[in-house]
Amino acid sequence: MGAGSFGTALAHHIAVNGHSVSLWARDPQLLDAITADGENKKYLAGVELADSMVCCKDLQLALSDVDHVLIAIPSKHFSETLDLIERHTHSECGLMWACKGLEVVSGCFLSDVVTEKLGNNRNHAVLSGPTFAKELAHGLPTAITVAANTDRYAESVINLLHSDRFRTYISKDMRGVQFGGAFKNIYAIAAGISDGLNFGANARVAVITRGLAELMRLGEKLGVSAETLMGLSGVGDLILTCTDDQSRNRRFGLALGQGKSAEQALEEIGQSVEGVVATDVAFRLAQEKGVSMPIVEQVYRVINGHTTPASAVSFLLGRPSGSERAE
Repeated sequence: MGAGSFGTALAHHIAVNGHSVSLWARDPQLLDAITADGENKKYLAGVELADSMVCCKDLQLALSDVDHVLIAIPSKHFSETLDLIERHTHSECGLMWACKGLEVVSGCFLSDVVTEKLGNNRNHAVLSGPTFAKELAHGLPTAITVAANTDRYAESVINLLHSDRFRTYISKDMRGVQFGGAFKNIYAIAAGISDGLNFGANARVAVITRGLAELMRLGEKLGVSAETLMGLSGVGDLILTCTDDQSRNRRFGLALGQGKSAEQALEEIGQSVEGVVATDVAFRLAQEKGVSMPIVEQVYRVINGHTTPASAVSFLLGRPSGSERAE
């Protein structure tokens, strides 16, 4: 469910792995175009899609008698998508998601939304890690982390995904895997702002390392394992999105650093930028939990027009010096 770049890439990969896959999206015209062209020219141009992956505009038909559903949509639509799945699937159907965000209103982990809506017994798993859609679709080496509610379902997911070019690792820390994937996007925006201001490599790496320190502090309050944050779904994804322009969040930050408004930057990118919502959620959580997250605070202020990128950086540089382990 979801025919953006990552959803299409995952569907294609699973089909190449020998499985029958139906791809569904809210936009029927997009699905018609993918079927006619044999590729997703809008979001994943240049990738010839597997024949065993078919587009299906009828959601009831797409979800009929399937073993697994994989959601790859903006996290703000996750809850309403679960309602559709509940309506059209049987209880034995497993649920996976590759959405990198939290529930927008409550700030809850998406796994909590799953158990609230579908119950504790529905098999479910989250996929996260340093993965750009185009590289995955072209079969370039990739590694991700899978966290599931049961060991048995984790193994089922790995059987779908694992290949000689796509390594999968299992984690038991479902919250941690979701946490890293959601909040690393904030620091990709910050790194983009820094590079948009031409502050260089030193500043970019400072954003990454101090951003990781902020993630560790908030993660501890939310019961996230520090070991998880040092893995693929944490620091791995953080480094990827902060350093490569394939990241929409980084490009959004670059545009802000170059003087564009948040609205102009979003229009220019033309796809969901998860870090915008993640920044708002992290800012609220930091206040609620009493956690010092100065980079999050300044990114929040820039996005909402409360300060300029240059002033935000000046504030961060002007904070009192102290121990690296201090806040």
